[in-house]
Amino acid sequence: MTRAVLSIGSNIGDSLGHLRSVTNELGSRATACSPVYRSAPWGGVEQQDFLNAVLVVQDDACDAWDWLRLGQRLEEAADRVRVQRWGPRSLDVDVVVCDDVISADPQLILPHPRAHERAFVLMPWLDIEPDASLRVGDRDVPVIELLGRLSAQERAGVVKQEWSLSERLDGRHGGAGERSW
Repeated sequence: MTRAVLSIGSNIGDSLGHLRSVTNELGSRATACSPVYRSAPWGGVEQQDFLNAVLVVQDDACDAWDWLRLGQRLEEAADRVRVQRWGPRSLDVDVVVCDDVISADPQLILPHPRAHERAFVLMPWLDIEPDASLRVGDRDVPVIELLGRLSAQERAGVVKQEWSLSERLDGRHGGAGERSW
């Protein structure tokens, strides 16, 4: 079975609707879904806050490239326009990890090359996989440790919201409330 972790985000239009479109499309392939987080924009581009979440997905018929293509198709369906790096977007779907795949292909770098620097990926991921680890360089590092390496300001800019993306996952999503990192 192919298993991947996807990070999704939106800050244009119906952001919550865009995120929910991902879980709706994935259906039973989404085995865990984090709560929704509001996060400050990353990368220095002036724009409104993002809504973010992390999903664990599984499908025997998908490999890492299939997850990438599915994400791109979902972005296109949400009218994603790539104008500015780290700029505003209707939907962003990133493959963070897929099984033990390591890829340096410029179209699909795995593990995601900046996930370890982004609280908006690490915090939701920990909500659904508290023991998760991420390969950074030549070492698997616990996600909780990676989060601890980030500045207090970076972590404070990511705030859990009361919304969920799907109740269908039998309670395998986080609830509302604050978590102290």
